Amino acid sequence: MKNLSRTENRITEGSIPKGVLLYFFPIFIGSMFQQLYNTADTVIVGRFVGTQALASVGGSAGQVSAIMLWLLGGISSGATVTAAQHYGAKNFGELHRDIHNGYALAVIGSVLFAVCGIIFIPSVFRLMDTPEELMQGSLTYVRIIFAGLPVSFLYNMGSGILRALGDSKRPLYYLIICCVINIVLDLLFVVVFRLSVVGVALATVLAQCVSAVLVTINIMRLDPVYALRLRKIRIYADVMKAQLRIGLPGGFQSAMYGISNIIIQTAINGFGTSTIAAYTTYSKLDAVYWLVSGAFGLSATTFVGQNFGAKNMDRVKKGTFFTLAMECGAAVLLSALLIIFARPLFSIFTKDESVIEIGCELLRTITPFYLFYSCANILGASLRGMGRTLVSALVTLTGICLFRVAWIYIAVPLKPELSTIALSFPISWFLTALLFAVYYLFAWKKIRSEFT
Repeated sequence: MKNLSRTENRITEGSIPKGVLLYFFPIFIGSMFQQLYNTADTVIVGRFVGTQALASVGGSAGQVSAIMLWLLGGISSGATVTAAQHYGAKNFGELHRDIHNGYALAVIGSVLFAVCGIIFIPSVFRLMDTPEELMQGSLTYVRIIFAGLPVSFLYNMGSGILRALGDSKRPLYYLIICCVINIVLDLLFVVVFRLSVVGVALATVLAQCVSAVLVTINIMRLDPVYALRLRKIRIYADVMKAQLRIGLPGGFQSAMYGISNIIIQTAINGFGTSTIAAYTTYSKLDAVYWLVSGAFGLSATTFVGQNFGAKNMDRVKKGTFFTLAMECGAAVLLSALLIIFARPLFSIFTKDESVIEIGCELLRTITPFYLFYSCANILGASLRGMGRTLVSALVTLTGICLFRVAWIYIAVPLKPELSTIALSFPISWFLTALLFAVYYLFAWKKIRSEFT
């Protein structure tokens, strides 16, 4: 297997559009495959088990699982950013420590969160007003997912490190393998063995085990100067401090974002099983945009991180705004396609006409405003690449999380309709984009002056 070179680097040299897009497309395609197996879970459960099982997997359980994965993913971004900066600066001794400390952080953090999650999840579901008929299925599903957090975190950490070094292709290959395994196991466990939500959860965890092993083996085969050596995995106090300084705000941001979504899910739970199923299905369609947005965000963070480490500030600025233009264009296109093909897309997941109608209403209310979030996403990703994560997290906390919580508790009681809940998304995106634009202009002047 060819090692990543210590000299060639398309991100810090050459064409900016080519550097961004060559990095973006493998991430995006990989994210599509990841969403494919998530969607396969939903389709198989919805078609072969029923609406109640679909709501069990995607309602409260889906939101809680997502928040934990976002939290751990945010924390792992600390290792991704430090690795990208040191790789861009060609400081391979520090890169060696980044990788080994990152793996130690993944093991410790995932086990801790898995144990806490399994213990406290029943109380969380009760606070979310999860319907009683969904409680047992939701608990079973999420406990299995939580038990698999260590392998999920190891895969995310390993993939993030590879992407930080400019390799976005191998994580794509491993996601494709994971996707195929997950779909095959879904069909085997759910359709053949009739394991319902247990089968879906087991298929996900087993597929992630394979991808975690593959990505770890790949990192062990990198350049010997910084390649992973299992016996050298340890905590480096100064590296841990740097990674947590960057990663914890990102993890906190992701967690608060997820908590605001949990509060929204709690409000939606009050509308009954059909609405829960519709929101679950809408989330699968909505996820297409988030795949694109996430891929552009990772591209921006890595591109900015490496060029910031190499002190190429002109490339930092140009790369940020090129990525911003690309995501905004994609947001407009995707929102139009989802609105045009809403009904046939929902019909793929369910035959229940009431679920389809509710889902189409959600889609028409939310998707036209993806453009606002695109601006917030890229500006925040660029700031993270430069190590400015604390204020970025506070902006997201204020613009999205706190606003949505206030909206649910103030606006929804005044007009208790599903459309009122849905409006919390576009309004919070606009507010967050505005706050990020103001902060980015202020931060850029300060950062730029440090390099002149």
